[in-house]
Amino acid sequence: MTTTTRAAPGDLVAALRLPVWNTLSARAEGLRRALPPRPDAPAERFSWLRSLTPEQARDAALLEHLDALCGHLAGKPALGYAPDDPLPDAALEAAEGFNPQLTTLITRYRAARAAAHDGAQDAARADGPGRGR
Repeated sequence: MTTTTRAAPGDLVAALRLPVWNTLSARAEGLRRALPPRPDAPAERFSWLRSLTPEQARDAALLEHLDALCGHLAGKPALGYAPDDPLPDAALEAAEGFNPQLTTLITRYRAARAAAHDGAQDAARADGPGRGR
């Protein structure tokens, strides 16, 4: 990707999706290694969750959250996130601060997204009531 001062949000989505996924995946893998092995069966998982210390339980909850976000970025929409949202804010927040270049791209994406949103609102106001008659 070429470096520009203004990039379209779609271009930044393409540039961000993999690095955000990589960051979230690495964080999830670190948590997965630090926690006791997590069983797949629901009843066993419930017992596993109850056996965790409070710190481990927080890490397990974060692991679930990161796994859901990674799935969403990979095209498997996660509960609580719009299926057509390619980069939920939660994914950006979870990836921010671990890599300076990625954090800069996230900041640019947010600015471009806000500018696009503001432009759409301005266009809607220009078309306001009574226009086009």
